[in-house]
Amino acid sequence: MAHILVLDDESDVCDLIKTALERDGHQVSVLHTGKKLTEALCRWADCILLDVMMPDEDGFEVCRRIRKMVNCPILFLTAKTQESDILVGLGLGADDYLTKPFRIGELRARVNAHLRREQRTPHNRMIRGNLSFDMGAKELFCCDHSVKLTRGEYAICEYLALHAGQTLGKEQIYEKVFGYDGTADSSAVTEHIKNIRAKLRLEGENPIKTVWGEGYQWNDSE
Repeated sequence: MAHILVLDDESDVCDLIKTALERDGHQVSVLHTGKKLTEALCRWADCILLDVMMPDEDGFEVCRRIRKMVNCPILFLTAKTQESDILVGLGLGADDYLTKPFRIGELRARVNAHLRREQRTPHNRMIRGNLSFDMGAKELFCCDHSVKLTRGEYAICEYLALHAGQTLGKEQIYEKVFGYDGTADSSAVTEHIKNIRAKLRLEGENPIKTVWGEGYQWNDSE
């Protein structure tokens, strides 16, 4: 059972989500405004579903405020379907998004896929050049300095590093990392990798290469 927090100002949508996820055995708490989301509630949550367009404090502002408090997956529920809006949310540290109207089966599949990923706890370390992956703690180090990645960013980084030298397509990365067919979510992977690269460049590292028209490749030599 996971603790799931839903923030949406539409009561009907919240009721639908709550009923569906409780059928999967999860405990669901609902808020109708971001202002009510406290640090204590953030610590309670194993997954947060966050509407973008809400009164008082929109979903982007909520995500910006809480991302430093939580490591759990954050999924946007949004009627804003422009790619630029979606990339803003992912750039703020969200792990995934669903555009409204969404199918409840897809919502359940995505939530459960993210939760399964969170439960994977391999207890070993992987070394790639100056970078070290603590695969139990899901943490990346550069020369013993922790690189602050979101869980989604870390998972993509680890998957690429595990398959160093192989070219992996964006849809393949999404499906393997998040456990859901990501045919329509290549922009999410693109934005996550953009964020990863920016953080690794601060450490003087640039291992993720773009293979144009095919995907991405981890290269330890550069």
